[in-house]
Amino acid sequence: MIFTQYYLDCLSQASYLVADESTGKAVIIDPRIDVDEYLDDVRDRGLTVEGVINTHLHADFISGHFEIAERTGAWIGYGDTAETQFPIRRLAEGERVSLGEVTLEIMHTPGHTPESISVLVYEKPDHTVPYGVLTGDALFIGDVGRPDLAASFGHTPDKLAPMLYDSVHHKLMALPDATRLFPGHGAGSACGKNISTETQSTIGEQRSTNYACQPMSEEAFVELVREGQEAIPNYFPYDAARNRQQRDPLDIDALIRPLELDTFMALRAQGAVVVDARDQQAFSAGHLRGALNIGTEGRFAETAGMMVEPGSSILVVTDPGRERETVTRLARVGLDDIAGYLPQPESAMAQVPQETVQAPRLSASELNDALRDGQAAPVVVDVRGSAEREGGAIKGAVHIPLANLPERTGELATDRPVVVHCAGGYRSSVAASYLRARGFQEVSDLVGGYNAYQLASA
Repeated sequence: MIFTQYYLDCLSQASYLVADESTGKAVIIDPRIDVDEYLDDVRDRGLTVEGVINTHLHADFISGHFEIAERTGAWIGYGDTAETQFPIRRLAEGERVSLGEVTLEIMHTPGHTPESISVLVYEKPDHTVPYGVLTGDALFIGDVGRPDLAASFGHTPDKLAPMLYDSVHHKLMALPDATRLFPGHGAGSACGKNISTETQSTIGEQRSTNYACQPMSEEAFVELVREGQEAIPNYFPYDAARNRQQRDPLDIDALIRPLELDTFMALRAQGAVVVDARDQQAFSAGHLRGALNIGTEGRFAETAGMMVEPGSSILVVTDPGRERETVTRLARVGLDDIAGYLPQPESAMAQVPQETVQAPRLSASELNDALRDGQAAPVVVDVRGSAEREGGAIKGAVHIPLANLPERTGELATDRPVVVHCAGGYRSSVAASYLRARGFQEVSDLVGGYNAYQLASA
């Protein structure tokens, strides 16, 4: 058996290649849209891709099933209750997919979404203990999938959470303890609230350590998994809809277009969104007015999905040599209407000084001084998640998680200075740039975030 896990840190997303070495038959499970890594491995190993299986209709990234099918002729498989606008192989409960000796078996595990499946992997068809189970977003290491992401398609958490209980407690926990567990996501994903940094485990380990796998009633489970979930990123419903639809395979190379400065500025004037993917220091030193600072050093794709309206035309500013990376990471979350990028951005911006501005930043001590200034004190906006605030917060700060900022911007007064902070400084620069783009005149971000503020106040 050939078994490979591909883990993408930026999206905390795992995909898999399973193959039988003797027959060369392979299946790729939960692929992202940039599929070269999988297909390079397939070519190097002399394999043939028979099929692509998606464990569910993903909301947090665009699946690469069309890209793989076009280049390999593979069938596209989903659980047999999946509702798609394109032909699929409907995989029934208990159905076996033979790759030779290596055999896959489908287990319906709804709850995160109604069509969710898990895939049991057997090294030989007569083995009674699976080599492993690929659980998609039903069961994570340390957590289970949240049941509230399919609400926009008419599937309420009240309906899905009991399904998830049955899938986890009566199906997945019925597997042998030695069964290896390979989830669809790791720590940082918005698809769960307590996911481990580990990328594989066993059913036995989860039976003893995962809070959601402990013996409990259905009612207790439903209450437990629904409480404390963070805000759903704005792009999730858009991506879930895109993954249901027929579409042409994406050619990422065609999206990497260098633009002359005049063309870039004309498209910007027509309403294209400028995503400046440089780090906070470079952005602060000088950027195009109205640009969003979403640095590639952080959770770039997910954050861009939160802050850029899906379907927007996008202009990219990034460090020279990182154009392909930046565009690819945007495309992974469905932000693939890329108008082009600005080559040598610092030199280009020097040619339009009237459109180039700096971003003010405050140190922790400067913020403390400003907060003592009575009526002139700034509004402090905390864009951390709710769980992060349990460790402390700046007194009087307005709490708006970054994912909620686009729809809650109207809650902030536009006639007072604003200082934005997160934990360490990445998200606050994103949020501050977003507020400036929305017309706020005096917006600073806190260098080092709440971590620096705590140290300065100790």
